[in-house]
Amino acid sequence: MRLLGARLTHIGLGQVHIELANRPEVTQQHGYIHAGATSAIADNAGGYAALTLFPDDSEVLTVEFKINLLAPASGDQLEAIGTVLKSGRTLTICRVDVFGIRDQQRTRVAAAQQTLIRVTGPAG
Repeated sequence: MRLLGARLTHIGLGQVHIELANRPEVTQQHGYIHAGATSAIADNAGGYAALTLFPDDSEVLTVEFKINLLAPASGDQLEAIGTVLKSGRTLTICRVDVFGIRDQQRTRVAAAQQTLIRVTGPAG
């Protein structure tokens, strides 16, 4: 996330928001924010949302991730909102909506769903 310049802007129980500014480093040949950058913030928003419901010694790994790109990712920035749909002992399901924001107008540019597995112990 540091490489992309993304930042956490909201952390709540079962919900996380991540924003990514539109910069040349994250765009593709047509000037839209690249699908890879869009997918990365979506995956992380869901993962962090899941983490808000687990004990401190927990980590998560994405098991499955599906994203639909609904519109070109344009705007001054993107905002990914990850929301936990079902939190289980082992598997958690999250939904992520990604919005392009320009002049306070929000356009949904992607919708994702992911399955995460909770793991314990040190990451790495």
